[in-house]
Amino acid sequence: MDDVIVDKKGRAGVISLNRPKAMNALNLRMIRAIDAALTWFQKDAELDFVVLRSNHGRAFCAGGDMRAVRELVLAEKFAQAERFFEEEYALIKRIATFEKPYISLIDGVCMGGGLGLSVHGDYRIATERALFAMPETMIGFFPDVGGSHFLSRMPSHAGIWMGLTGASVRGFDAHGLGISTHMTVADCMGDLFDALCYGDARLPDILDEFCASLGYQPDTLLLSDTTHCFNQPTLCSIMDCLEKHTSKRREVALNVLRKASPRSLQETLTLLRNGQHLSLVECLDRELEAMRRAIRHPDLAEGVRAVLVDKDHDPNWASFHNIIDSGVIAQENQR
Repeated sequence: MDDVIVDKKGRAGVISLNRPKAMNALNLRMIRAIDAALTWFQKDAELDFVVLRSNHGRAFCAGGDMRAVRELVLAEKFAQAERFFEEEYALIKRIATFEKPYISLIDGVCMGGGLGLSVHGDYRIATERALFAMPETMIGFFPDVGGSHFLSRMPSHAGIWMGLTGASVRGFDAHGLGISTHMTVADCMGDLFDALCYGDARLPDILDEFCASLGYQPDTLLLSDTTHCFNQPTLCSIMDCLEKHTSKRREVALNVLRKASPRSLQETLTLLRNGQHLSLVECLDRELEAMRRAIRHPDLAEGVRAVLVDKDHDPNWASFHNIIDSGVIAQENQR
């Protein structure tokens, strides 16, 4: 079966991710299929919307196929690995500027590349089962797909927290951070999809009918209490703050930082701090440069092995000694 199914349903061009065994992890064929679908949909005057969805409820998209990237890296086929990211980032730029309303129906896990496919579009409609995360520092990488743009703009330093720790959010938290634009329940997703494709109501009226109208939520205060240490300027000062202001959620964040790739943490923090003042295109261009560095560093292959291949979750980071030798940690301690 095709990993991506493209179809015209009524007034909507529909892209269905269909790689269930891999939780819809993106490969280059899928990226090219989505890009080709957008070319078709853009030219078809009968289509009012683009709808992106998953063909199964377990996952919307679990990210890029980093196992495949690792195999290319181990074979030193760096040009092929780079091509995957180059075409993925080009697709994201296209989604962000697409002329027709681009609607993502998110039910299940949405991580990494799944956020890249959705968060840059016009509408992100999430169910109660949707879970969002950017866990790249645990595999020796960094939150890419425009992460340095959208994470850096989240309130209460939550994007720094998510980017460094890979923490997941759902429900009201995800909505308050701007990841989802609307919320609905999974049981209504089929009716919502039919209304988008075959109804004659205006898009705002459809969203009013099927999506919740959200007001102030106390979850925001709890999230802010967890993330406030991430306003610190350096990794060492963030960790020092977490150690001094103990709580269950801060302890979890601190433990994750201690397990993540030190090199990835430093790269991520730099990208997120700088990305706050850059356009999406500028952020993606910088991420492209960071990607070329990351795939040539041993932490990526080791992190993917530990988390996705052997699944022992016990990586041996080469960057720990490299960072100490370069004096980065020593310089941070002096700040």
